[in-house]
Amino acid sequence: MSLSLRTMFGIIRPCRNRLGADLRESWLAHLCGLCLALRDDHGHLARVVTNYDGLVVSALVEAQTTRSRRVAGPCALRGMRSADVAVGAGARLAAAVSLVLASAKVGDHVADRDGAFRRAPVRGLGRQVARRWAAQAESTGADLGFDTGVLVAAVRRQPAVEAAAGRGGSVLAVTEPTETAAGEAVARTAVLAGRPANAVALREVGRLFGRLAHLIDAVEDLAEDRASGSWNPLEATGTSRAEARRLCEDAALGIELALEDVEFTDGRLVHALLVHEVRESIRRAFGSPGGPEAAQCRAHGVEGGARRSAPAAGDRPPPRPTAGNRKGGQPGPGSGLWSWPALVHPPRSRGVLLGCLAVLYQCGTCQYCCRDPFPGPWSGKWRDGCDCDCGSGDCGCSGGRGGGCDCCGCDC
Repeated sequence: MSLSLRTMFGIIRPCRNRLGADLRESWLAHLCGLCLALRDDHGHLARVVTNYDGLVVSALVEAQTTRSRRVAGPCALRGMRSADVAVGAGARLAAAVSLVLASAKVGDHVADRDGAFRRAPVRGLGRQVARRWAAQAESTGADLGFDTGVLVAAVRRQPAVEAAAGRGGSVLAVTEPTETAAGEAVARTAVLAGRPANAVALREVGRLFGRLAHLIDAVEDLAEDRASGSWNPLEATGTSRAEARRLCEDAALGIELALEDVEFTDGRLVHALLVHEVRESIRRAFGSPGGPEAAQCRAHGVEGGARRSAPAAGDRPPPRPTAGNRKGGQPGPGSGLWSWPALVHPPRSRGVLLGCLAVLYQCGTCQYCCRDPFPGPWSGKWRDGCDCDCGSGDCGCSGGRGGGCDCCGCDC
């Protein structure tokens, strides 16, 4: 593995209950806005690069200005319902960033000859797709006055950085290209929002988010990479899981502190995603350190007020046969509409085309929100769903400087 964010849907996967009704509606507006911005500028195929982390860029632009929405028509992925979606420069910047990430992801698989890319014809197709997405990102970036070449150059440095990494070296040297790319993308939101004074703090937010995403991705892929003999930054540099977690916790704290130096018009959604959901992503990757959780957090796997450490992605045994999940009335992890893609152990990867088909099918059948666990569309790795019983995370904090937050200590 030589690229962070190999999971197309990213590390931020918020639960509908933690966000609360208002913030969940706003989050979906940015998700759909990103998807439609990709469609409008680059065609339907480009919509497959929609990812949850990319929409943070759109949310950051809106948080520094005012809402810019339009009504979108019915969509199969929304159950044929219309919805208000985010539009404007924020959604288009998020689209450009998502295209760069997707281009790098495909290029990474081609270079590593993963799965279907072991075959020369598929590798040739993959290179064409990667070049096309990079060119589309450059076009959108140019319209916004943003040079995506900064992101592309950082991504292209990754193989050389990894080749130079050795046992005992710093894992942060490996994450540096990802940090640089994410930092520049997030800093650009301040310019688009007309608040250039926010750029320095937001560049730090992006840099630390890139570090954290790369490390979490490495942790989630560690067992699979060891089994397949693939390159992994933790294994290559001799970094322990404990040290990786410490670096992730430090990055999460740094993000929270940097956000306090940003002037927001309404920073609630950004705060929820980059403070609460970032910390949840760390718990999801590493498991609970054993401390008490908030009283309202009664998600699956919680007993006696403390969350059990979850097995690493890909390490869990096959699910027990079941006719339904704990809520009843809905199909279980492998039945009915959710019988495909199947959960298998060890995980089995899919080719790029079959993976794209899995994305569309899983979205249309609500697997990302309601199936728990669900298989990653490309990697087949086990992913935690959002179908939990935790209380509302709409804690009422305004987020951003001057607003304060009384809920950060409760891990809600």
